[in-house]
Amino acid sequence: MKPALFVAALAGLLLSSLAQAADIAVLAGGATRETILELLPAFESRTGHKVVPTWAPAPVVRRRLAAGEIFDLVIVGADDIDGFIRQGRLAPGSRTDLMKTGVGVAVRAGAARPDIGSVEAVKRALLAARTIGHSAGTSGEYVVSLVARLGLADALKGRLRQAPDGVRVSVLLVQGEAEIGLQQASELVHESGIDYLGPLPAELQKVTIYAAGLHVAAPQPEAAKALLKALTEPDAAPVIRKHGMEPG
Repeated sequence: MKPALFVAALAGLLLSSLAQAADIAVLAGGATRETILELLPAFESRTGHKVVPTWAPAPVVRRRLAAGEIFDLVIVGADDIDGFIRQGRLAPGSRTDLMKTGVGVAVRAGAARPDIGSVEAVKRALLAARTIGHSAGTSGEYVVSLVARLGLADALKGRLRQAPDGVRVSVLLVQGEAEIGLQQASELVHESGIDYLGPLPAELQKVTIYAAGLHVAAPQPEAAKALLKALTEPDAAPVIRKHGMEPG
């Protein structure tokens, strides 16, 4: 091939590749943030796509979709994904389970570490705390229901502290606004300034499956599907576990 023809062909391939590259808009729960951010560079390098993530707790995700906002992918608790599909906001059959995590417990770094190894121990730890932090998202909704289930709603009235939207419970602990905090384990395990005590005991645990769904009006559906494939490949599993989750 003549040099001029080779250069022209190469330019054509590059232009074709650029034309196929897309910006993928993702609306995702904060519990998945570290995992997804670590997996993105390899995906973007391999495909040429750019992922534009927006992180939000589950109630905010619900409000934004209800308001008609459009994203290519939505990643949040599987129950919400199923609900969005029923509402016609996400494409039927598009639910893809990505990762799962349970609720963990933490205190400020250096503080006394209460026993949380049994139901009774957790009750004692909560009753002994002057303030209890929980998130504005999926785990926070569960913590409020758990307190009621344990029969502690009256005893703990006024002690619960909800973190603002997008703020992790670790911030409340570090700032002294909560003595003990409960949140998805993936949002506690690597946070600085706190001591992670471990997950709630099995009898009290709630495991949340984080799933993805394709928006019915996704501007870049094929690129979004490519991202889903990358997030579910075997190579993603070690990264998922590194951040306090399990695949699937």
